[in-house]
Amino acid sequence: MFESRSRLVAGTVLALTSTLALSACGSKAGEEGAVESCVDTSGDTIKLGFLNSLSGPMSISETTVSKSLSMAAEEINADGGILGKEVEIVQEDGASEPTVFAEKAEKLIQQDCVAAVFGGWTSSSRVAMRPVFESLNSILFYPVQYEGLEADRNIFYTGATTNQQIIPALDFLREEKKIKSIFLAGSDYVFPRTANKIIKQYADEYGIEVVGEEYQPLDQGAWGTAVDKIVKTKPDVIFNTINGDSNVAFLQAYDEKGLDAKSIPIISVSIAEEEAAAIPVDLTGQMTSWNYYQTVESPENETFVADFKAAYGEDAVTSDPMEAAYTSLYLYKAMVEKAETFDVDDVIEAAGGVSFDAPEGTVTVNGDNHHIAKTALIGQVRKDKLIETIWSSGEPIEPDPFLEGYDWWDPSKE
Repeated sequence: MFESRSRLVAGTVLALTSTLALSACGSKAGEEGAVESCVDTSGDTIKLGFLNSLSGPMSISETTVSKSLSMAAEEINADGGILGKEVEIVQEDGASEPTVFAEKAEKLIQQDCVAAVFGGWTSSSRVAMRPVFESLNSILFYPVQYEGLEADRNIFYTGATTNQQIIPALDFLREEKKIKSIFLAGSDYVFPRTANKIIKQYADEYGIEVVGEEYQPLDQGAWGTAVDKIVKTKPDVIFNTINGDSNVAFLQAYDEKGLDAKSIPIISVSIAEEEAAAIPVDLTGQMTSWNYYQTVESPENETFVADFKAAYGEDAVTSDPMEAAYTSLYLYKAMVEKAETFDVDDVIEAAGGVSFDAPEGTVTVNGDNHHIAKTALIGQVRKDKLIETIWSSGEPIEPDPFLEGYDWWDPSKE
């Protein structure tokens, strides 16, 4: 039914994890040497693994994802569980390190015997885990927007792919803001570099000048020099693919140079409500591109926000990745109940067409590429650091992870 494929080469991380994954005891059903899953469905509970960075530079983003997953599990248990079985959570800390994610994924599958795993954030973490899930034939639900160019039989992507977030952002900037120049600032790993490769080809197609491109390691980073280049080149907009708490250092350097949303605006694809709240800089007027905001108006979102605040405090905020994670658990429940079993192969086979009335709107799983249709939303940060929608695609955009519908995209071109 589904052929795993990827045009994204991440040799270093894959090399680090391939030996670990291939030494594991499991493999896809029907393969020579396949070993039966150790998932225990004989009792009243079913184990699910939550794998999030609860420490390190990505904890600013991933801790709330873990909380939203836990809330979904509690709701599902209160409603009778999955196939009548109560969800038993096994939580692990990815510690913001790709190799740790791979090690913990193997532990969850082989030692804890979970039926599925939910988590990861950076593309480096996903790429590191991918061979583990392939070789052990388990399922990963990945909740974060990413660079696309991937579709894997054992992964379900509930965050946006490129044509549902980055390309709508570029269309908005070109058509609504009439930009002629752009500066690219990103963390130095898979997602920003691949995303910026796509952005540069888009810019070339539409006559937008890329006046600068800067990267810093995925930690606090030294952004002063990069901001000096921004001041010198005076782009119409900065396209920000920085992740985690590196955004704090970047925006502090930006603020110290006297820049703001009126002088040189920023559009970000990794700053959501929880990151905005943690950044000690006035972000009023800065733009974001996501598929969900806390301010989305719908009965489902009103309930979701109220329940999250009731569980974690009135000051708690909701965001796109945590909403996508929350949604992923309900999609998994629907897949299992459609398949009438927790068997991995049967669940994957049943996935196509499964839908859920999520806080962001109704989402449906694409059985061919394991992504979901999502509505693109351009947002603007308010004074209170919540984000309000200023532009919407109006309807869900079908996932096109390999950008097959865009004539200007050439994956072989640097």
